[in-house]
Amino acid sequence: MFSGAKPYEGQNYSALKRACLRKKVLFEDPNFPATDDSLYYKGTPGPTVRWKRPKDICEDPRLFVDGISSHDLHQGQVGNCWFVAACSSLASRESLWQKVIPDWKEQEWDPEKPSAYAGIFHFHFWRFGEWVDVVIDDRLPTVNNQLIYCHSNSRSEFWLAGCYQALDGGNTADALVDFTGGVSEPIDLTEGGFANDEAKRNQLFERVLKVHSRGGLISASIKAVTAADMEARLACGLVKGHAYAITDVRKVRLGHGLLAFFKSEKLDMIRLRNPWGEREWNGPWSDTSEEWQKVSKSEREKMGVTVQDDGEFWMTFEDLCRYFTDIIKCRVINTSYLSIHKTWEEARLCGAWTRHEDPRKNRSGGCINHKDTFFQNPQYIFDVKKPEDEVLICIQQQPKQSTRRDGKGENLAIGFDIYKVEENREYRMHGLQHRAASSIYINSRSVFLRTDQPEGRYVIIPTTFEPGHTGEFLLRVFTDVPSNCRELRLDEPPRSCWSSLCGYPQQVTQVHILRATGLKDSSTGANSYVIIKCEGDKVRSAVQKGTSTPEYNLKGIFYRKKPSQPITVQIWNHRVLKDEFLGQVHLKADPDDLQALHTLHLQDRGSRQPSDLPGTVAVCVFSSTSLMAV
Repeated sequence: MFSGAKPYEGQNYSALKRACLRKKVLFEDPNFPATDDSLYYKGTPGPTVRWKRPKDICEDPRLFVDGISSHDLHQGQVGNCWFVAACSSLASRESLWQKVIPDWKEQEWDPEKPSAYAGIFHFHFWRFGEWVDVVIDDRLPTVNNQLIYCHSNSRSEFWLAGCYQALDGGNTADALVDFTGGVSEPIDLTEGGFANDEAKRNQLFERVLKVHSRGGLISASIKAVTAADMEARLACGLVKGHAYAITDVRKVRLGHGLLAFFKSEKLDMIRLRNPWGEREWNGPWSDTSEEWQKVSKSEREKMGVTVQDDGEFWMTFEDLCRYFTDIIKCRVINTSYLSIHKTWEEARLCGAWTRHEDPRKNRSGGCINHKDTFFQNPQYIFDVKKPEDEVLICIQQQPKQSTRRDGKGENLAIGFDIYKVEENREYRMHGLQHRAASSIYINSRSVFLRTDQPEGRYVIIPTTFEPGHTGEFLLRVFTDVPSNCRELRLDEPPRSCWSSLCGYPQQVTQVHILRATGLKDSSTGANSYVIIKCEGDKVRSAVQKGTSTPEYNLKGIFYRKKPSQPITVQIWNHRVLKDEFLGQVHLKADPDDLQALHTLHLQDRGSRQPSDLPGTVAVCVFSSTSLMAV
């Protein structure tokens, strides 16, 4: 997933490095000049900032010193603990950071070959649906010869440097996605009531453990409600408004020796790291607490427990849910068929909210609160092809740049709704149907939803909260089997040169088969299914096993060239050799019929005077001469 990164701003790392070596000069990045404009998009710095290269800061600079770890990182003067927390998470995953920092050995300083150094580095980031290769120079902002932003534990280590004011008060979820190309899921621990609900907490721990074991990145934080709360230290040692990296998740075996093995009592534990590199949790299971006596020495060594104020500490998952308010899980989505872990089918589509005076061309209708314009938004259709499937949906808006001229780029409030629609829908929705799920609306860069849905066809409508707002977005849909996700662009069947010869639809009809009752069945009940037929088009339900009162909940939509011909609904009993006909009904589906719900007796077929068969079927029918009525 990391191969073929696209050069950012057209800067080719290899070509630029070769040119610098040939000219015997150090690289200076024209896209990020060593000026105050690169540091601040508003205001001016206090003390004088001097830009220095690593060799001017220490004698023996290194990209890495003794490898890379979550302990390397310390927050600087800007409020970018969210970014440092994401980097701490990244540092704990060698397979990931080696992709973000490609060919790191080739980029490393070599004191034996100083002439091979060109002051140029490159990194890979996932940006709006594709991997980009970002080139930078090595000039770093300092005050009194100290790095003023994110810096390493070691004075000679420089793999994490060069941040600027746009990082102030950012979002850990965004950084985790940029590092991995995964999808981030925020979880509100307070709203979910996980501290007081053991069953929900255990279920969440298993999900967190699964994300961690499959290479995902996770962080936790405590909401700061007021400005005074920001970075305030609690009595338990934790800091509000602060992003902590979760660096390990495990079930810890309690007891010693054989007793521990046979008793097999385990505790759900989480290891976290404070980006400040100090100030730790001082409650149960903190570094010096007596609870560690319950764990054998070998188990402690396996967990890497240390008694140091290094910012890293363990706590129970129950305490994490009690003291922290939010968790962010970033799934590294696996789409490889060669993996032993669960793989996903990904659909990735680029879209845009655009404004137009013509309502049929407008694509910035706002959220469902604005009923008159809600359907004037982009619409995407996808299929769930299993009896039930887990669906992951993420929408990410194109990030807005922070510039000195325009100030900090503000995100739009975005979200999306998911509607279960007719099995054969091919054109845009124009009226409300069953809402299967909906995301929150928030002014973050991306919004994520995990949902379980039954088999069927669905439409996603991504929107801004207010109508008239414009911007680009990326929609990602993950399912277990291919979902055939695509954009719905047409409002109704298109006219062509053949329309005058073959006819054009005069009427649209939506048929919703709710249920049947009293079907002819065996001792075990019927295994029935229903078919809706109209002018050569048909829609079929799944088999409802072992019941004479099946709930079909099947919808079809039909654009009818010959409205005088009735729509046929047939019910069949599924058998091994040959399916058995259980009855049918004919629907006139007249637009003038104001009765939506019909309960009709099943009839036989083939004879001039059809006779009643056992059972009735409940049907909702809506017809209109306006093809954009449904």
